[in-house]
Formats: sequence, structure tokens, C-alpha cells
Amino acid sequence: MSIRHLLIYLSIALISITSWSQDAELETISGVVLNAANDKPLENVNIVNINTVKGSTTNKEGQFRIKARINDTLYLSYLGYRSIQVKVTEDWTKFGDVKIKMTESAIALEEVKLKEIQLTGYLEIDAKNIPIYDNYRYSISGLDYAYEGGNYQKSAISKVLQSISNPADLLYKTFSKKDKQMRRLRKMKANQSIKEILQDKFDRETLSAVLQISKDDIDQVLERCNYSRDFITTANDLQVLDAINGCYEEYRAINR
Repeated sequence: MSIRHLLIYLSIALISITSWSQDAELETISGVVLNAANDKPLENVNIVNINTVKGSTTNKEGQFRIKARINDTLYLSYLGYRSIQVKVTEDWTKFGDVKIKMTESAIALEEVKLKEIQLTGYLEIDAKNIPIYDNYRYSISGLDYAYEGGNYQKSAISKVLQSISNPADLLYKTFSKKDKQMRRLRKMKANQSIKEILQDKFDRETLSAVLQISKDDIDQVLERCNYSRDFITTANDLQVLDAINGCYEEYRAINR
């Protein structure tokens, strides 16, 4: 056996041992989430281990269990309450059942104005007055990724033409400095509990915490991946996760 092959085998062995030791350090920790105002348990609080990208929720008694290591960070979010991050300590792993209290947040609701559609009874006139939403995705032969019609930017056509002339440029600018964060996408998509948490969320807070990028960065990624402003503002967090992941996979394919 040559020295080169020996080094390769040793490297593989070290990686396997390291991976095994990291998994072995994971422990199931438990806790209770309470309302800080009255100490009543909070049910269905979303809990995500940012380090392992694993999720959990509280039961009727506010109790939860989740796999974690010492120094892992848990992100807790609940509708109407301030999201918090809690670090897993050595005492927590030893004694368990830590009580975590969440504070209600005051939400000022803005006035929503609905535009009334006046119907005349004449089909030709009424059809012109009814708004049409055209946020569909379309693809171009020879191009690896798709585009979305609708209210995107000043000109979706100019974006398409720019990408045809240099198809890798936009994706490179989007992901070249965020590769480490984007690697978490696959873990998030593979975890069913994370997907269940995201499908009911629209605030991007959990995505931002786990991916460790700002909400503005998330919007910027979607814009550069040619998603419309309507999609960016109305999609739930699971749809956004799928959109970013699809775009990132295209970027990785181009850079192979």
C-alpha cells in the first residue's frame, strides 16, 4: 500500500471517528416553556436547535424534549411572544427540566384597506376591472434555472437577458459569501419537524436564526434568484426555504 493510499484511509478513519464522537455527545434534554406573566404553560412553542438544525414543539403542559450538546443554542418562537435564544449549559444536561419563560409582545396592527371591485354586469367591462396575478415561474431553453413573472423589479426581461449573457454571475454574487450558511439548507429540508414549523410561519425569523443571515439577506437572495416581490412578501417560510434551496443547488451545479 502506497503512502498516499494510507493517508487517505487514515483521513477517512479520523473523519468517521470525529463524526461518531460528535453524535455520541448529543443528549436528549427536556424543559418547560411558560408565560412570563402568569407561569402558565405554552403549548405548540416552536423550538429549533440552531447548531444541529433539529426541531421540536411543546405539548399541552409546555414540556419539550430535543437532542442537543452543551453550548448548543435553542431558538424558541411562538405567535404573539418575543422569540428568544437559550444556550444549553452543563447544569441543564445534568439536572434537566429547565423552565424557560417567554414574554408577550405588543403588536400594533396596521389598517388594511380593501379595494372594492365595482361590477357593472357587463362581462367585457368587469373582466378588465378584475385584477390578474401572474406570478408564474417560467424557464428558457438552454438555461439551468427558472424565472418568475409578475411584479419583480423594473424589468424581468432585462434580468433574463443579463442572466443569459452571464448565467452564473447573479448566483455567484448571491451565494459566494454565504456558502457556509447555505449548507444548512439541506439539513432543514431533511428534517420533518423543521418543515412543519416553517409551513405556518411568515416572519422569516426562524430561517434567519438557523441560516444565520439577516431577513434583508433572505429578501436579497430571493430577488437575485428572480422571485417576484409578491412571492417574497406573501410566501410562507417553508416556501421560501424551498425557493432558496433550489436556487442554491443551481449555484452549486454551476460551480462544479
